[in-house]
Amino acid sequence: MPVGIFRVCLVVITAIVNHPLLFPKENGTVPENTEEIIQKMKEREESLRLEQLRLEQEIAAQEATQKALEKAAEVVEESKKEKVRWDMWTALSMVIFLLIELWRQDFQEGNWQDTGGEEDDMAVLGKAFKGVAFPDKAVLASFYEKRILGTTGDMARMREMVEGFADDLLEALRSVCNRDADMEVEDCMGVGSMYENWRVRKPFVCDLIVPFAPPEPYCFRSQIWCSGDSFPPDEQGYGTIKVCRADEDVTGCICDKTKLGEDMLCLLHSQANTTRPSGEMEDLLCFKNTQYLDADQVMKWFQIAVTKAWNRISHKYEFDLSFSLLDSPGALKIKFRSGKSIAFNLTPVVQYENSDVYFISHFPRRGLAADLPSSTHWFLTFAVYERRFIQLVSKTLPANACHVSCLQILSFLHGKQCTLTGPSGLTNYHLKTVMLHLLQTRPSQDWAPEKLEARLQDMLKFLEKCLHEKKLYHFFVGNGKVPAELSLPIIFQRAEPLNLFRPFVLHRDVYRKTVDTFHEMLRNMPALINEYTVHIPVAHTNGIHKESL
Repeated sequence: MPVGIFRVCLVVITAIVNHPLLFPKENGTVPENTEEIIQKMKEREESLRLEQLRLEQEIAAQEATQKALEKAAEVVEESKKEKVRWDMWTALSMVIFLLIELWRQDFQEGNWQDTGGEEDDMAVLGKAFKGVAFPDKAVLASFYEKRILGTTGDMARMREMVEGFADDLLEALRSVCNRDADMEVEDCMGVGSMYENWRVRKPFVCDLIVPFAPPEPYCFRSQIWCSGDSFPPDEQGYGTIKVCRADEDVTGCICDKTKLGEDMLCLLHSQANTTRPSGEMEDLLCFKNTQYLDADQVMKWFQIAVTKAWNRISHKYEFDLSFSLLDSPGALKIKFRSGKSIAFNLTPVVQYENSDVYFISHFPRRGLAADLPSSTHWFLTFAVYERRFIQLVSKTLPANACHVSCLQILSFLHGKQCTLTGPSGLTNYHLKTVMLHLLQTRPSQDWAPEKLEARLQDMLKFLEKCLHEKKLYHFFVGNGKVPAELSLPIIFQRAEPLNLFRPFVLHRDVYRKTVDTFHEMLRNMPALINEYTVHIPVAHTNGIHKESL
């Protein structure tokens, strides 16, 4: 800018100095033609004005260029600072993400289902327990002795009778099936509350599972939700079962996916193995035009096979056998001529690899699992491991431990409340899961028989907290602290925890009904227990033998 001003001033001074009228030459005379001089002066003035405009344009252009360069420099500097800030935030975000991931893994491997402390529990349960007179030890002891022990004495004899008849029925089923085409049925196993000795409500029903396998040369190949492939949230806990030939490559061959042509032959598979008629797969109980085992087809096959087996051996028994539920083909009922009856469930299952985890075709009693996503999705049951875990832990507990007693009392109270106010979303399986979590976290000495009252309160508090959070994890899935003696497949221990209360998040009306039923049960608990309790004088309250539990 100063250089431009200096140039303009220099031009003006030069014009003034050289003007002929201001500085005339010595001995000079004024020209005679004045008009010509004036014309030249105008032309000179015009040229100077044009020169001035040109110089001003050059100066303006230089200023604009200078400003553009300065602005570009500022942008570059700002971008460098922004990049530094962005890199800093990116690095900080990555560090925070890694810390969260490490904390999540530690939390999952450690206390993955928080049982809560005493203060937290009381904070959550303050409203639920407000005004509730919790029964004391003597009342609970009398209630348990009269109501629970007095009605469960015939369970062992009933289990023995049902198991003997089921073995005979399955043996007859094997004889009526075509060994070259039908499924191969294995021996049955008892699971559930009747075989874990905590069922309290009548009618007593034995749950038996029956593993089956396809005929040779076929085999089952299963895929579960935690095997690495992405499964939708509503399919968590499920798996699919594919019926394949034993000599078939697991990953499949390109000859199954591509037409090779008439003059080409697959060197790995013969022509007979590459084509499977749809009728052949349907005979293997697969879903239409697929290789996946269909639970509905299995139900129909099993019901027909059981009917044929009973017709073969019915002459040996002096009772009748019938199906008690239309939607549960394995729900059977034995009817004696005296009018008495015994119910039991015979449910077909498929073994997961070489473990004691099983794919179950259907549940005899609804409530444990929601409706299946499709008939080719099978729910996984850990019932055998649950029974083994209870047996394993019971060996470390004090004599006459109160863990089963707590579960029996809670199951009875909840069942009574559902009879009064209608069914809720809670099931006996949820109650047993609560007990399993507390068995793992509580020291062995805390389950002494004299601590029945405290442990029952712990179960109620833990259940209330799970309802409040809508979160109750499956005991085995995602639990890294499962005893090694159980030999649970590692894939389930490393899986993400499975929330059994997820349906409450999706169905608010069911959740509201469940919470109301639970709170109503707490309020009615003293009346429900006193209804079955013999009157105990206060002076003799402390004299009741603790061994009665």
